[in-house]
Amino acid sequence: MRNLIKLPKFSLPAVVEVHAHCDVPCGIYDPAGAVIAAKTVARMVELIGQIEVTDVASRNKFVRCVEVKEEHAEKVKHEVQIIWSDYFKPEHLAKVPDLHDQVWKLLKLASKNKQNVDAAAAAELVAATEAFAASFAASKA
Repeated sequence: MRNLIKLPKFSLPAVVEVHAHCDVPCGIYDPAGAVIAAKTVARMVELIGQIEVTDVASRNKFVRCVEVKEEHAEKVKHEVQIIWSDYFKPEHLAKVPDLHDQVWKLLKLASKNKQNVDAAAAAELVAATEAFAASFAASKA
């Protein structure tokens, strides 16, 4: 009986962890997460400017604020890129003709905020992200 049933020998592919929003597509897009992340970047820049590193506790607070700033600047990029690539279609360009330039500048600002502690750049990031959210809303009108 053992000889009658032969199972083919094969190996399973390695398990790869993936993350997505969402290639189904789910149709649920909202730039609010990007706006909140940009405001978090601005707040971290403000806090970093107030920290006097005099001991381990203040150094740790400084490091945490820098980490949060950089993490949220990256989140801005991620959230905007998802909406830009998955939600916006050619027909939306009629309502938002400067979309590609707007997104390109916003992504550059997010990178600048990852690399620097600059209150003016953080304020520009908040404004650019809010403008992107307004463009998103206009595309739905």
